Amino acid sequence: LNTNAEKFNSMVIGWGHSGVIWGLPTFTVYVRQSRYTKPALDQAKEFTVSVPLEGRLDKDVFRICGTQSGRDVDKEKAARLTLVEAEQIHTPGIKEVPLTLECKVLYQQDQVLADIPDEVIQRFYSRGTDAGDFHTAYIGQIVSAYIIREDTP
Repeated sequence: LNTNAEKFNSMVIGWGHSGVIWGLPTFTVYVRQSRYTKPALDQAKEFTVSVPLEGRLDKDVFRICGTQSGRDVDKEKAARLTLVEAEQIHTPGIKEVPLTLECKVLYQQDQVLADIPDEVIQRFYSRGTDAGDFHTAYIGQIVSAYIIREDTP
């Protein structure tokens, strides 16, 4: 998941899905309240999703973007990312993770913990640094989808 409010930031997400809502193609991402990405996403109201293709998986990209916070690290430099200008929005894609979905936020909703089963709360929201740190769901309309070619400058 990539955002581009005051600066570019990329984070690895574990939860997301594609579908159709209101007759539109969508990708929904779930971002914890504490993540640096959340205020950027709230401000920008758009995001790109970058998906690796087989044979093009750079483990350093996922290690840095999956364990470091954009509050503390410039992930573009640390992971040696090559940003590629988006076709329809302001958030770039990543050449090293080439399957790109450009999304504009249609709707967002904070989780209501009272509506989540106790076993889910116990498993995902009651331990360690994630205790009580719930998610916001962002439904993004997919406005463009493509693969960034290796020969893209």
